[in-house]
Amino acid sequence: MKKYISKLTKKRIYVPFLAACLLFTTTSYKSDFFEIAKQIEIFTSVFKEINMNYVDETEPAQLMNTAITSMLNDLDPYTHFWTEQEVEQGRIRQSRDYTGIGATLLTGDNEILIKEIFKGQPADEAGLNAGDEILSIDGVSISGFQEDAGQLLKGAPGSSVTLKFKRQGEEKTTQLKRQPEKKKAVPFYTLIDGKTGYVVLSKFTRSASKETKNAIELLKKQGAEKIILDLRGNPGGLLSEAVNTANLFLPKGQTIVTTKSVIEKYNKTYQTKKQPLDRQIPVAVLINGRSASASEIVSGSLQDLDRGVIIGAQSFGKGLVQRPKKLTYGTQMKITISRYYTPSGRCIQALNYRNRNGKGKAIRRERSDFKEFMTTNGRKVYGGGGIMPDIKMNAAKFSGITKALVDKQMIFDYATQFYYSHDFKSVADFNFTDSDYSDFLGYLNRKDFNYQTKAEKALAESKKAAADEDLQNELQDEYSRLQKAFKEAKENALTEKKPEIKRLLTDEILTRYFYAEGRYNYSVKENPEILEAVEVLNNGERYNSVLGK
Repeated sequence: MKKYISKLTKKRIYVPFLAACLLFTTTSYKSDFFEIAKQIEIFTSVFKEINMNYVDETEPAQLMNTAITSMLNDLDPYTHFWTEQEVEQGRIRQSRDYTGIGATLLTGDNEILIKEIFKGQPADEAGLNAGDEILSIDGVSISGFQEDAGQLLKGAPGSSVTLKFKRQGEEKTTQLKRQPEKKKAVPFYTLIDGKTGYVVLSKFTRSASKETKNAIELLKKQGAEKIILDLRGNPGGLLSEAVNTANLFLPKGQTIVTTKSVIEKYNKTYQTKKQPLDRQIPVAVLINGRSASASEIVSGSLQDLDRGVIIGAQSFGKGLVQRPKKLTYGTQMKITISRYYTPSGRCIQALNYRNRNGKGKAIRRERSDFKEFMTTNGRKVYGGGGIMPDIKMNAAKFSGITKALVDKQMIFDYATQFYYSHDFKSVADFNFTDSDYSDFLGYLNRKDFNYQTKAEKALAESKKAAADEDLQNELQDEYSRLQKAFKEAKENALTEKKPEIKRLLTDEILTRYFYAEGRYNYSVKENPEILEAVEVLNNGERYNSVLGK
């Protein structure tokens, strides 16, 4: 009886639902009205039959969310749908009256770890350290919480929160007061060798270009004659701030980026609107595989216009533009509407989400598919795979072994252990020795660290195919030989990639002792990309040669 009544109730939703669908088709700007109406009617029929006739009781909202999510997953990872509840939660999170504890987190299944502490903020003042595992928040156990437990840390400014956490096997409790987080777009800048200004731009927030401008002006007053703009690891942010940041070095009225779409109204050209801060000062921009979106707009425009030398590794290649759209019943979505193009006409986007492999993953464009473009000075640049540096640095690109160490938290966890067994009073005293690296290798053995390379995955697929064709016995010796070779190659990689791995260990450990500031102060003296940038900027002939002058 209950299910019968439930079905009668559900029937009442189909007429308005179908009417809404038909309204969508009549207001759509698409030309294929019939095909849209046809597919919506088919979907409505399937949705109705499942809700009315499926053997178990179904939840219409859950079914619909699953259907929408699956549909969007087939497009790209940036197009999202939010339910009314998710929209409200997002509104609260973005409220100025909703603050955190001054730390970044590593979240997993029923686990929250403190990843980084920000100096002088609530988590720091409460005595929390990177590596601490939060067990409960105001008495709510993390292990039993089904939603995003990290949101429990946020709340009104000045409100208190009690944390129970575990450190080195010992459980502790602390209380802190939430305060507005003071995260700067430019967390660090300094003068190197008395004449080279170094500026770290971590994200394109609303104050990014202003903070960058202020930093450069102060450095010039201190004697800076050249500028290094560090965009490594910068995931992007506001398009307007990318244009304004490029405007610091480029003249008013200069095209920085264009967007192209199938919808004409979304085709836009973004130009600089102000007089530049300095059109002549030599500039080097650092990028890597985690520099994306707005970072690629800045580095790409400066490269196309021969305004700066780009150093590091190929950028991420995120050239898709999203726009939020309000939907019915308080729901919303963010939809990809266009692509970014640099001044020379290059497309930044690297992954082709309409072309996927057998496992459903988007395929990255091959170098052979890149299109050739020209900079202002006639240098060749290529579109279709992010921004490629003028000076490629192998140290700026993660190898397979390094990615595995990061993904499995080996570097993070070892840094925690190292911190509690060593003592350093200043950055100048710090040194991660060869003996320390040997200890790290021993740590990996104790943790049974292992990972599977792409080649090993291909071998596993081959073995499976051989078994299906009853060829495994004939090929067993060859497979065993290859597996032994893979094992040796991975062990050798820990030695071959030692400089690369040591840099990540050093960065992680230094942050534990001396916060981000200590990490940056160490990097300006030791980091290969920064040292290369200083050398290029100090060598006018080489700088001009790279730019085709």
